[in-house]
Amino acid sequence: QVQLVESGGGLVQAGGSLTLSCAASGNIFSINDMGWYRQAPGNQRELVARISPSGVADYADSVPGRFTISRDNAKNTVYLQMNSLKPEDTAVYYCTANVQTRYNRRGDYWGQGTQVTVSS
Repeated sequence: QVQLVESGGGLVQAGGSLTLSCAASGNIFSINDMGWYRQAPGNQRELVARISPSGVADYADSVPGRFTISRDNAKNTVYLQMNSLKPEDTAVYYCTANVQTRYNRRGDYWGQGTQVTVSS
């Protein structure tokens, strides 16, 4: 099994910053792309940012310049630095990882989600 555990969510005022972390553990041989999605009440889950093993990142149109995704391959961890937060960034943030297990199976795994609330 593979587990993804997120941390770093919370309540912040508009204009503030938060950093989310997500550590993958378990039956991992290698990790391909890692990423962050978010889901606000009444909305579909949407991609925020994703990053390849070599560090190539891409972002949703609403966040470039405000959010930065990074990863530490040695720690199987992905980060999301969020600056200049807006109330519309309020959502549950989920990390995801495309993992190849030691049994040579590949699949997408998800964290449990962490709440980010931005007050105006």
